[in-house]
Amino acid sequence: MHKFIQIIIFNFFLMFLIACDRPQTQEQQDLPIDETLCEFSEGECYQEVAGLQVGLLIDPVDTPSEKPLIVTLKSSQAITNVSMRIEGRDMFMGVIPVTLSEIQNNSYQGSLIFGSCSSNYMVWTVMVSFDYQQQPRTLMYDFLADNDK
Repeated sequence: MHKFIQIIIFNFFLMFLIACDRPQTQEQQDLPIDETLCEFSEGECYQEVAGLQVGLLIDPVDTPSEKPLIVTLKSSQAITNVSMRIEGRDMFMGVIPVTLSEIQNNSYQGSLIFGSCSSNYMVWTVMVSFDYQQQPRTLMYDFLADNDK
């Protein structure tokens, strides 16, 4: 049984390395700019649900890998039971929970660090869950790590 667990763990890490270590081709280098990604250098990234505006900002705005980041979430109205996690959009990089603290009315902040990927194009998804108007809501924000734009 112990050997079986070691094999599973080894295969998991091997899969992670293969998924994240794709050689960069000319096609990957010439990918068009994804206009759906948050550009924190331009300010907060907004999503709307049920007439509620929720803005996300990550600092530093270039979202560097393996460095401490501050995440700020602001809503136009009061929300409750706020939770956040970050996951790789296109490849599994684990689930990173973000502990948020309310810093002002309708404004929350937390910190995180995410790993780097050698593909030079790693898109992360921030998933925010909360209650608004007595209904559970979820919003998703995509952003590019190590964004030099």
